[in-house]
Amino acid sequence: MLTVLAGCQVRPLYSEAHGTGERLAAVSFSQPKSRIDQVIRNHLIFLTSGGAGESKHPAYDVKLAATSTASSIIDDEDDDNVSTTGVPLPGRVQVEGVYTLTRVSDGQVLKSGKREVVSLIDVSGQGFAKLRAIRDAENRAARELAEFIRAEIAIVLAREPQPQTAWQK
Repeated sequence: MLTVLAGCQVRPLYSEAHGTGERLAAVSFSQPKSRIDQVIRNHLIFLTSGGAGESKHPAYDVKLAATSTASSIIDDEDDDNVSTTGVPLPGRVQVEGVYTLTRVSDGQVLKSGKREVVSLIDVSGQGFAKLRAIRDAENRAARELAEFIRAEIAIVLAREPQPQTAWQK
């Protein structure tokens, strides 16, 4: 029984003893192609570097592509997303991100993934209010998606073998 338990390791995911923090800080992210990509990328850079900015010499690279769709939850025939009483109707914004984590030194793909986050909104009959609600929901979903992706990257990097230190006299 003790040999089985000896194989279990319980340790903090971002433990500095295993170098996960330094590895996270050495991750670069692909250039954004859309506003949603930019929000996710900016939040990922902040989360992985602890606010220090992008790595000058990245050891890992993340290619990221995201899409966003907005829809009404209630299917109405007139498609103005406002009830007959003028009360806003519920809607949803879905942000989907596809990413690939690659080791720069040898080009090996360490992780590929696809995540989705849904953010709920109240869709107003006013044009600008509707656009602003969708944009705010996209921003919320993009930040949440960045946190999911960062956690998955941290898990992969925590499993990476420690770099061998060359001892010098």
